[in-house]
Amino acid sequence: MKEKKTPPIPNVAELESELKREKYKNRYWTVFRSTIYILITVAAVAVLVATLWLPVLQIYGSSMTPTLEEGDIVVSIKSKTYETGDIVAFYYNNKILIKRVIAGSGDWVDLDEDGTVYVNGEKLDEPYVKDKAFGECDLELPYQVPESRIFVMGDHRSVSVDSRSKAVGCVAEEQIVGKLVCRIWPLTGLQTMY
Repeated sequence: MKEKKTPPIPNVAELESELKREKYKNRYWTVFRSTIYILITVAAVAVLVATLWLPVLQIYGSSMTPTLEEGDIVVSIKSKTYETGDIVAFYYNNKILIKRVIAGSGDWVDLDEDGTVYVNGEKLDEPYVKDKAFGECDLELPYQVPESRIFVMGDHRSVSVDSRSKAVGCVAEEQIVGKLVCRIWPLTGLQTMY
């Protein structure tokens, strides 16, 4: 019959070495887990901030050329006040449109045949518009902007469908996503929108 061998009893140095290895393994997994939790938390906060306070939007279409081109990426910010010349993003038919504020509630808007815009009888200075056009307008002019709404138009007036059309109309405050603050892409075109 074979005699059973008992394993040798480890000495103190071997025991200390094994204890260090186990502590390192436990510490590694603890750090790994906490790093994953931190990354998930940061990602969730970033999504919330981007969704609720600083929506990031990509431009589609040509209604805001030459100010914004198709493919540009812009950042908007929630705001309670909008002034003439601000660029805003708003919901329309499950899409987000981007247009420029022309007039606020109570203001009177009028257009010449050549596309020159007048607000409250004064010609609007629009250096951002390259080609003026009357565009798609089925409003009775002059037009008074209703309470709690803003009148918006695209910078590329001949192709933009905006507040000049009854289909879009004036934008209600609850439709507004935010005011554009800067273009972040392409990098060569980094600029603020104020």
